[in-house]
Amino acid sequence: MIDLLPDTENDILEVQKFDANSYLNMELLRFTTAGSVDDGKSTLIGRLLYDSKSIFEDQYEAVRATSEKRGEQYVNLALLTDGLKAEREQGITIDVAYRYFSTPKRKFIIADTPGHIQYTRNMVTGASTANLAVILVDARHGVVEQTRRHSIIASLLGIPHIAVCINKMDMVDYDQGVFDKIVDDYRAFATRLKTKDIHFIPVSALLGDNIVNRSEYMKWYEGVTLLYLLESIHIASDINHIDLRFPVQYVIRPYSDKFHDYRGYAGRIASGVIRPGDKITVLPSGFTSKVKQVELDGKVLNEAYAPMSVTVLLEDDIDISRGDMLVRENNLPRQSQDIEAMICWMGDKPLQLNGKYGLKHTTKDVRAVIKEIKYKLDINSLHRITENPAIAMNDIGRITLRTTAPLCCDAYTKNRDTGSFILIDESTNVTVGACMVID
Repeated sequence: MIDLLPDTENDILEVQKFDANSYLNMELLRFTTAGSVDDGKSTLIGRLLYDSKSIFEDQYEAVRATSEKRGEQYVNLALLTDGLKAEREQGITIDVAYRYFSTPKRKFIIADTPGHIQYTRNMVTGASTANLAVILVDARHGVVEQTRRHSIIASLLGIPHIAVCINKMDMVDYDQGVFDKIVDDYRAFATRLKTKDIHFIPVSALLGDNIVNRSEYMKWYEGVTLLYLLESIHIASDINHIDLRFPVQYVIRPYSDKFHDYRGYAGRIASGVIRPGDKITVLPSGFTSKVKQVELDGKVLNEAYAPMSVTVLLEDDIDISRGDMLVRENNLPRQSQDIEAMICWMGDKPLQLNGKYGLKHTTKDVRAVIKEIKYKLDINSLHRITENPAIAMNDIGRITLRTTAPLCCDAYTKNRDTGSFILIDESTNVTVGACMVID
């Protein structure tokens, strides 16, 4: 959203010059925050929004008034994200809070996730679509259990970039030695992570050091601020533009005189690029055809790519319905009813061996039965518990399941969209498991 606060006549003129097309074409970065309790995640986001002038004046005044009413000696910017009554009373984050803002360079979606162990499932929800994870570390305590837990989850979820913010540097007198030790400790631990692009930034979320503006108290730090990193980090290559995967969400048949023979297939491109003239295969039927036209909002496109939502018209009339997938004829995904996956369990009741669940994969809905629980992962040591592994709420493990119909899927490391699915308790219609397909 464009919500800069104009302070002068020149600022007002600049806002009036706002180009809507440029804004819509700006690159979008999704990032999540994680860390232990009281590490300052909500305060960091509040500071980021405030210093980048991405909140309205009345929002700031409401937070200031609430802070004054609570007897706090400073404006508690964490209240900008802690929206639940229980969160404000306890000063902690319980649910995932999403915030949206933009700068002249990028649009952002922030997922502020909880730090408590019992809310691990909330962290998984918020991080599942993120390009980058901001992991907060309290400079006074260093790398703790929750730091490792959240970093491992970020790695399992395939988040390609991690920014480790060593917060509360003001409470350790901005000591470079404290920062260097935490960096060394984290790097030693990070050798076990799949994520290799890791950045370290010393910050004070409360005072604003190295969040948007460089700190005057840490001249020894020669790196970038957090906002600069968010604006400049390269994410275009994070999307798979090679393997075409187009799950059909809806078949468009207007049944009107003007569009008498119109048959379009609408959906969001999960990966790859699609152009008119491309030879495609429809799965699971295996029928082939050519792309006749690609449309977006009534306009004909020369090409479309992930993650655009488009309508595709084919040269041949083929029986295609919701849940089918368009792919290139020489680049097919795996088709199988037997799936092996990592699972983060979110249900109140433990995962049941031989239990039956609903399964949603892209736009396809099937049923599945749990055939085997291979192991439960000790999230702190990465040790695999294989003897009588029981997967309860917030646990992560490895399972095999069998579906009632073949799934067209890829490994999660290759494609986060077609390599993931959710399990649903059919009696309550509640999502109970988030799964990632293994190679």
